[in-house]
Amino acid sequence: MSTFPATRLRRLRRTDTLRALVRETSLSLDDVVMPLFACPGEGVLRPVEGLPGIAQRSVDEIVREGGELAGLGLRAVLLFGIPEAKNAQGAGAWDEDGIVQQALRALRDEVPGLTLLTDVCLCEYTDHGHCGVLEGDTVANDETLELLARTAVSHVDAGADAVCPSDMMDGRVGAIRAALPDTPIVAYAAKYASAFYGPFREVAESAPSFGDRRGYQMDPANGREALRECALDLEEGADVLMVKPALPYLDVIRAVRERFDCPVWAYQVSGEYAMVRAAADAGHLEERRAAVESLTAIKRAGAGTIVTYWAKELAAWL
Repeated sequence: MSTFPATRLRRLRRTDTLRALVRETSLSLDDVVMPLFACPGEGVLRPVEGLPGIAQRSVDEIVREGGELAGLGLRAVLLFGIPEAKNAQGAGAWDEDGIVQQALRALRDEVPGLTLLTDVCLCEYTDHGHCGVLEGDTVANDETLELLARTAVSHVDAGADAVCPSDMMDGRVGAIRAALPDTPIVAYAAKYASAFYGPFREVAESAPSFGDRRGYQMDPANGREALRECALDLEEGADVLMVKPALPYLDVIRAVRERFDCPVWAYQVSGEYAMVRAAADAGHLEERRAAVESLTAIKRAGAGTIVTYWAKELAAWL
């Protein structure tokens, strides 16, 4: 039997204030992390065509941007590095004077209140663009683990507050945990072989020179497998579980949130950002409303923290 007309859900939608008072999901600057891309040089601010508003920055410009972000109220950044040279092992990833390590030391000195997270992977540093060392045309899982752990240790030695392994090698969280018993690990636990990474690979200069990453990143068709990945990462010592991408995998975020009693993050990837920016630039939608709506959807699905290229704009919008 219908309760209409006594029950009218529109009553609490009449004004901005009423809507705010009963809002179930909210965003704050505590919920977002800004990705930054460090590159060699001085005074370098190199925009990327496929990722409007995002740029490769030299260390001095990273510090400038980090200070501005902190001044806006943002609390955390996620650092990626574009090295001067690459080789088959990706040795620049753990070089104590590598580009991420330089950026970490500079940010720690100049912007001490900023929380510094680092992406731990080899794809930006290998000359073949894959996330680990190769045996023929195959990424060698176990041989890669030591190199990932060395990279994570070098980041912490340079000032990282937490490390974020994104390579999707089996056992990499355990290898890093053995090397860093006291450091928070944000594990890219469910990272899919997605079509939405294209603009990122342009800014990070990390596209594979042959093949693709479907041999180690997850099949987009699989959801239950993501829960197995998450369970293994927690057993190995992960503190936070990350789902990447975000919007195409809201069901996975929800499933992870319901299954595991730990912090759950999501990465709103470059393709998600670039699509909305392109549609807004073409006049098809309003960027601010679409961005906030998409971020709210990710939060509503269960992500406590979101890595997003809109973090800086969100500081002004909120």
